[in-house]
Amino acid sequence: MDENKAWTAKWIWAEPSENNRLADGSMETVLFRRTFGLSTDSDPQLKLLVSADSRFRLYVNGHSVAYGPCKGDLNVHYYDEVDVTPHLRPGTNVLAAHVVHYSGDKGPASVWRKERGVFLLEGSLRGRDGLVIERLDTGCGGWHCYPVPGESAKLAPETATLFIGGGEIVDGAGWPQGWKTPEFVITDWSDAAIVADTHDRMYGGLSSWLLAPRPIPFMREEIREFASIVRGHCDERVWTDEPMPFGGQLGIKVPAGDRLVLELHAGELAAGFPQLAVSGGAGATASILYSECYEYEPFPNGQRNKGIRDDPEGKSLYGFEDMYRIAGFGSGAEKPEKYEPFHRRAFRFIRLTVEAADEPVVVEALTYLRTGYPLDVQASFSSSDPTLSPLWTISLNTLRNCMHETYEDTPYYEQMQYEMDSRLQALFTYYISGDDRLGRKAIYDFHSSLLPTGMLQSRYPSVNRQIIPGFALFWIMMVHDHYWYAGDLAHAARYRPTIDAVLAWFDARLEPETGLVGVMPEAYWSFVDWTEEWRFNAGAPPSGRTRPNTVYNLMVVDALLKAAELNEATGRRDTGQEYRRRADTLQRAIRQHCWSGEMGLFTDSPDSPDALSQHAQIWAVLTDTVVGEDARQLTLRALETQGLAKVSSAMAYYMFRALAKTGMYDRTFALWNDWKAQVDLHLTSWVEDPVSVRSDCHAWGALPLHEFPAELLGVQPLMPGFAAISVAPRVGTLHAASGTVMTPHGAVHVEWSAQGRRFRLRVERPGTVPVQIMLPNGELRYCTGAGPLECECELAAIESAEEIKP
Repeated sequence: MDENKAWTAKWIWAEPSENNRLADGSMETVLFRRTFGLSTDSDPQLKLLVSADSRFRLYVNGHSVAYGPCKGDLNVHYYDEVDVTPHLRPGTNVLAAHVVHYSGDKGPASVWRKERGVFLLEGSLRGRDGLVIERLDTGCGGWHCYPVPGESAKLAPETATLFIGGGEIVDGAGWPQGWKTPEFVITDWSDAAIVADTHDRMYGGLSSWLLAPRPIPFMREEIREFASIVRGHCDERVWTDEPMPFGGQLGIKVPAGDRLVLELHAGELAAGFPQLAVSGGAGATASILYSECYEYEPFPNGQRNKGIRDDPEGKSLYGFEDMYRIAGFGSGAEKPEKYEPFHRRAFRFIRLTVEAADEPVVVEALTYLRTGYPLDVQASFSSSDPTLSPLWTISLNTLRNCMHETYEDTPYYEQMQYEMDSRLQALFTYYISGDDRLGRKAIYDFHSSLLPTGMLQSRYPSVNRQIIPGFALFWIMMVHDHYWYAGDLAHAARYRPTIDAVLAWFDARLEPETGLVGVMPEAYWSFVDWTEEWRFNAGAPPSGRTRPNTVYNLMVVDALLKAAELNEATGRRDTGQEYRRRADTLQRAIRQHCWSGEMGLFTDSPDSPDALSQHAQIWAVLTDTVVGEDARQLTLRALETQGLAKVSSAMAYYMFRALAKTGMYDRTFALWNDWKAQVDLHLTSWVEDPVSVRSDCHAWGALPLHEFPAELLGVQPLMPGFAAISVAPRVGTLHAASGTVMTPHGAVHVEWSAQGRRFRLRVERPGTVPVQIMLPNGELRYCTGAGPLECECELAAIESAEEIKP
């Protein structure tokens, strides 16, 4: 938190009135304005600090300059700093803010909200000499507000999605058109009221909004046009034959009493804010339905039935809608009148429906403001196998759409940050961009969710609490990943108390008779993976309802070992040794009670010979509960034994790690067929799972963003923080591969070829970072100094190690 900042601004809001009563208890919208003048010879500067509960969009002279605040929680409320100097002009200027306060459990669950709406802006207009020309703080006068009538801005009951708050229902007639511009004349606006101070400066009483600076950059916003009109109709005009190119401009006149329906394709799944422009048509309604794909009617059991995602034949678009009632020219609307939903949407296809009332309406244009975390992709990958290229491209689109102010499981359905998803998303982000800021925020977010029991919430920030016990273990793995990528010991040390708390929670649940972590609390969800065999137990091994869950026990071992390493690296050697002893004891209990000698497999629970999964075998290998040739054979049985519950994309990363660990990474090349099948279905982002067939965008499936750089190109940290780099390419079925991998020190460029029995490799690394190369024949070579590195070997030969001179 920003405990030492002395704020001069105060929180403001509209005075309570019948006009701003919450409609259906869903959301409250208040507009704010503050005007100021500038002489023609002034050369001012204006930097602003701004925040709100729950969300705001800030404009300067009609230009959007900030959308926030960044998602926080009960104990941290972020503020944004924005330099608006480029938007100032001689004469009258205006700061304008559109602020929405969500109420209770209404609205997006990942957007924290307190008991009332508030808005805060601090900033002083300064000359080039630094002297204050005018204070513009909220609470110091000059701020006016307009509460939008509750019936003119509300949320519909949520359908088709979870946790994003439902579609908007907006009546343009209840909004003062042109209110963001300097030319707007205030008539029925009132003075904003001071409703709270930022600090209790005398006695340390905590505000409801404990302010902290935004820890991540602003979201990137780019105007995009829809790629094509798929089909539609209006007044004898029909679009049905072939998708037609579309540049955003429409100019379609809808006669009085008529109806326009257009289905548009964004080209790929995207996230952002649709922007609709219309003229005339007072009383007409426009609805925008959002959909990930075309679908057949669901099966009788409710199962989704999608097929080829962009094929509309015999299919419909399913989803939720935003609805806008058009004010029309007669009400003094802007020309053209514009509508943009306030909350971020995701879509690949949309259906625009405009129903004219007593006068015609012209649909002028439809574009969208694509938005998301400003992911700067520096990595690249190409290979001799052209079928891998789309996997890289689709993975990038998937990850981008699942990165916002937090990592998100799915931008369409939930927009929630979960530990299992975020661990992989952060890892992918590191490798392709070298940017760890959102990863660091995710680690802090989950740390902030700690309950007094020592358990972390599984999704956070969220006003709806949920516990998946295994997800707290993924958080420990996430801290360990960051340590190995960034080498930041202080960052790792900061989270030792939370790691201790989580591991103590599991330790307290050890069964005296078996030494295993026992059955999870009934109120918690013991999810492991979306696999068909566990469909009717919501992704949790059914045997775990009454007996210990083997996968969870093995994950505890993994977390203990990683926590031991973190503690030892940060100076707590005794704690590290304690964690290693606990891991060893738990491994012995697992081998004693969960191993089936008859099957040669670990069972999902003790005394459960028919409860078998790939998952238990994978985690036994990853934790060295089974080692050497035994681990290799166990991994083979996990792949080849019929009847095992199989990993889905959620757990595929761990299957790949087991194959890498046991020297069988070549077996992963066949596993990419599951991703290639999605390419054949014309997906532009990866599905959540093969069981529910729900989300078409879920970033735990973006596995190529790790496997291609870290395994096929072979770049991994040999020491924490890439203080030394390992390059060990996996050849497999490929003849060549090249690309770039990001490290904290900069880019590593790798290019290799395998022609006949000859393997050639070239590595360019940043600066003088030491490099260890493992060639495909098992030969190790080392390089210090600077400059590019080249070497080769016979694929079938084993030569002695030698030092390479750059």
